[in-house]
Amino acid sequence: MINKLFLFLFLFTTPFTRAQQLDTVVLNFKEYLGYIKKYHPIAKQAELKIGEAQANLMKSRGGFDPKIEVDYHLKEFKGTEYYQRFNATFKVPTWYGIEFKANFEQNDGAYLNPSENLPEDGLYSAGVSFSLGQGLWINDRMATLKSAKIFREQNRAERDILVNEVLYNASLAYFDWLQSFREKDIYERFLANAKERYKGVRQNAIAGVVPSIDTLEAKIIVQDRALNLEQAKIILSNKSLLLATFLWTNNNIPIELQPNVIPDIHMERDIDVTLEILGKPLDSIVIEDHPKLKALNYKIESLKIDRRLKSNKLLPTIDLEYNFLTENPDYFNSFGNQQYKGGVNFQLPLFMRKERGNLRLTDFKLQDAQLEATNTSVRIKNNILAIYMELDSFYRQQDLIENMVQDYRLLFFAEERKFSFGESSLFLINSRESKLLEAELKKNIIQNKFSITKAKLFKSLAINPVDL
Repeated sequence: MINKLFLFLFLFTTPFTRAQQLDTVVLNFKEYLGYIKKYHPIAKQAELKIGEAQANLMKSRGGFDPKIEVDYHLKEFKGTEYYQRFNATFKVPTWYGIEFKANFEQNDGAYLNPSENLPEDGLYSAGVSFSLGQGLWINDRMATLKSAKIFREQNRAERDILVNEVLYNASLAYFDWLQSFREKDIYERFLANAKERYKGVRQNAIAGVVPSIDTLEAKIIVQDRALNLEQAKIILSNKSLLLATFLWTNNNIPIELQPNVIPDIHMERDIDVTLEILGKPLDSIVIEDHPKLKALNYKIESLKIDRRLKSNKLLPTIDLEYNFLTENPDYFNSFGNQQYKGGVNFQLPLFMRKERGNLRLTDFKLQDAQLEATNTSVRIKNNILAIYMELDSFYRQQDLIENMVQDYRLLFFAEERKFSFGESSLFLINSRESKLLEAELKKNIIQNKFSITKAKLFKSLAINPVDL
């Protein structure tokens, strides 16, 4: 359906079709939003956040990739080979700061350090290095990977907020377009009635049934209606241009909305389903599932991981390494504890002012995020409650304005009937009609406000529709 709409709108922007008298085409509200969600640049940018998070997660997982390191150095001077050193290492980092590695060393030369003298065929080693202080329960690699996973989920929530925002603004543009279209239609109907009445009054004036001055009054009403219609057309044209700013092709080319494309005048019956707010009573809403709160909670979780890492920096650095040595790696039992190489590295800053300062800064950031989440939760809850109260009021307002329009219409028809019998005047008919016009315009405004309030609920819940 969306592809058909795209093809239709795209073809209608060509110079050839502009010259044609085209049939009216209804731009359905659901099709319109679905098209925006698929092709609007901001919606596409929102989807990029997911790809960005996946790339960041892949990057962080790279910290646990196995590595091969090769060092080769040699020196030869005046025909003498001073040294030739070859060192190849294969490392496998694991989750809890433990790193397994296998190593091969082969050295040769006239001026080697005695500790570098190795068997002729080289020396093999297999061992492990790990931390007992900093890095035992959490280290930079672990923290980065955990934060990347949280960042991925946080970006999903932020993606939903961005998509919701653009769909909300697009919905407002559609509602305004529909309101201006209905207003133009109202003035067209009333202009047609005024013209018909002017024609009848003019004929009656010629026949001497009514005073000639009545034709002037009827003509003024025609002119007033025509003026209102022209103003309504300008407003409709502006609203159409605003609506078109949300329509793009798949190639990021803006679409020009043609005059024969009109809104769905029965849009109200589908708005709840399209915005996916149907069947959402107030007591069924779980504030904690709101994307904004989810994003803030993910931010808090990320800060908690950062705090654990900063706390871990207060521990001393105790790195241990142990390697089994052998000349014959083909035999597993050749790796014995009689031949080995090991070491210990210990570090502890005396004052740890840097580490304590970083931890305190992280605490402040965490408290700030928690306060922001609390405030946002209350604000969202109160906003949703206010919107539901507003919706209840609009249900009542709709019934009232509908009854008013019906009553004004009955009064107008009755006055017209009395006028046809010569029991009324043109002034009273115009007065009745003006009241009916005001009531229909007011009804149009209330319908638009009602739709906008539903869109506000859609935005306050930050819904990213799945069926568009």
